[in-house]
Amino acid sequence: MKKNDLILYAGLIIFGLVAPYLFPAFKVQLTILCVLIVLAMTWNLQGGEMGYNSFGNILFYGLGMYLCASVQVGMFFPLAEWTESGGEKTFEHTTSQFFQGMGFGLLVAAVIPTIVAGLIGYAILGLRGHYFAICTLGLGIAAGEIAGGIEIIGAGQGFTTPPFPKDIVDPEARGKFFYFLSFIMLIATFIFVKWIYGSRFKLILNAIRDNEDKAEAMGIQTMKYKIVGWMVSAFFCGLAGGIMGGLIGYIDSTDVAFDGREMGVFMVLMAILGGKGTLWGPVIGATIFHFLKEGFWTFILGWQYVALGVLIVVIVIYFPEGLMGWLREKYPERFGEVIDEKDRKAQVELK
Repeated sequence: MKKNDLILYAGLIIFGLVAPYLFPAFKVQLTILCVLIVLAMTWNLQGGEMGYNSFGNILFYGLGMYLCASVQVGMFFPLAEWTESGGEKTFEHTTSQFFQGMGFGLLVAAVIPTIVAGLIGYAILGLRGHYFAICTLGLGIAAGEIAGGIEIIGAGQGFTTPPFPKDIVDPEARGKFFYFLSFIMLIATFIFVKWIYGSRFKLILNAIRDNEDKAEAMGIQTMKYKIVGWMVSAFFCGLAGGIMGGLIGYIDSTDVAFDGREMGVFMVLMAILGGKGTLWGPVIGATIFHFLKEGFWTFILGWQYVALGVLIVVIVIYFPEGLMGWLREKYPERFGEVIDEKDRKAQVELK
């Protein structure tokens, strides 16, 4: 690893560790930012590297949310009684129960969606292009409707997640806990994705994206790699959903867990904004998008979706390759690309 990269990574980690102390009033927003970056990075593995644009990752995000909360409750109390009575009004977790339940819940929230992705993958990853995208969109919608009819997880009335232990008197403890939990998840996700970007696995995903038929003709078992790629995305999406459910404190089937209208679209938009198919694109895209979205919801409430629609149009028209693609085209030498003067003049004439 280059010295400049080490300095960059060390600086970002240090900033992440001190951020909740520098901006104590924004711990929740910083936590959400970490979750959004993870969602954008994992979607990018499939949509950017493999070329399979999915709206179905919201399925794994919502599953992780419900699974984590259900395990956290079910380990110590009857789940049906919890959801029927409003949970915290009848039962109360001790400090050790809360953290034990959260730990096992997050484990289940990561593993089960991964298995589900593997099973579903065999059924739908044979579809390509817009057929695949529409199918995955239907998965998220169906999951929300099904969850809304299951009584044991709250059905239409929703699911109240276990509240943070009252024994901990520090009023800042809850915000710090969920922030550092999400920050650790972000670091783990980034390290894993970076490792993939330097492996043969990425090259195979790119071969599938560029020409899947040729990749199969070369002897690559494309279905296996497509399924594994989706399972990786599902693992981190489920983990992110588990953390987000605890942070929000309340899970609704269609408006929170399986909210394809917002979170499902946001995953795609953030990766495209930064530049899909790149390591840093989703990170940059999610960060910019989060700040813009919070600005829209704060200063132009009531018109926020109009502003968001305008943002989408601007991205598609002026930044089709994302910010990273635009920067690479405008300043190629800063990305290690050498362009002689003749090529530069030719590019200017073409423009």
